[in-house]
Amino acid sequence: MLRIYLLLFCSLASFTVMAEPDIWLLVDTKARKIEVKKGDQTLETLHSIAIGRGGAGLKTHRGDNITPHGNYRIGWVGEKSSFRRFFGLTYPSVEDAEKALSKGIIDRPTYDRIVTAHQFNQIPPQNTPLGGQIGIHGLGSANVKIHEVFDWTHGCIALTNPQIDHLSQLVETGTVVKIK
Repeated sequence: MLRIYLLLFCSLASFTVMAEPDIWLLVDTKARKIEVKKGDQTLETLHSIAIGRGGAGLKTHRGDNITPHGNYRIGWVGEKSSFRRFFGLTYPSVEDAEKALSKGIIDRPTYDRIVTAHQFNQIPPQNTPLGGQIGIHGLGSANVKIHEVFDWTHGCIALTNPQIDHLSQLVETGTVVKIK
């Protein structure tokens, strides 16, 4: 009887997918990879990512196609995305807002809304002049050959569908994502 219980427990446990605590992601836009990390240890690496058509760096406005450098969290998960899965990032960050305010890209009320959202662990406004809807996603029905040849997103980080499915087993809302 104990053996049957253990077999049943083990088979049920294999269907439960939980992200490990203290997992975070390092997105290396130059090396085109995502490292899944726990502390300083790299647990695994996802290669051949695509980034924004405009490269990576300081994102200055909606539609610039730049993947922003910075520290974010996964703010929401879109399971029914046209890109298979979408892990929305908490872009713009307070640092992004500070830079944009100092350059006159956003006004003080917009800056305050972004800062307040972060203070309360909420998703910052996604409709500012800095843009929004930046995340990590799959290809959906897009052509994998295009993904392998050039950077094609509007500022997001793209993975193949098998990669995004695998990543969904490792991360959750709140997971830290550092983009360099």
